[in-house]
Amino acid sequence: MTTGIDWDHPTDPRDGSWQLEHVKQYVDSGGTEGQYWNGTQTLLLTTVGRVSGHPVRTPLIYGEADGRYLLVASKGGADEHPLWFRNLSAHPEVRIQVGTRILQGTARTANAEERAAYWPVMVKHWPAYDEYRAKTEREIPIVVIEPAA
Repeated sequence: MTTGIDWDHPTDPRDGSWQLEHVKQYVDSGGTEGQYWNGTQTLLLTTVGRVSGHPVRTPLIYGEADGRYLLVASKGGADEHPLWFRNLSAHPEVRIQVGTRILQGTARTANAEERAAYWPVMVKHWPAYDEYRAKTEREIPIVVIEPAA
């Protein structure tokens, strides 16, 4: 499997190897089957680099509600929002792999009402999300992916 890693943030001094390792661990642990990675429910998200236009694939913990897929954009606090979230500002169309299914969709940030409703869904899949929400001084975006009809 080609990971498609494209480090797309010219002001970030990291070389992207940390993200490549993240994807490698996902694939090595059977992540292409889209089941569980490190004990969590995980999908493979493909965004488009906002600078280069190349695909960027990242395994992410997800939840499902109202026929939508949900992702948390950051741990919060002083952490910068991750590459895939920044890419969505330029290219909201995404592709996700869940199990053997590959779906196209459009990503957007949840509104305040959705965010309140969807946090418990995400915490169910990874309890640490509740701690992240409590620690942060700013709102942590939840990304909603609407599958294409």
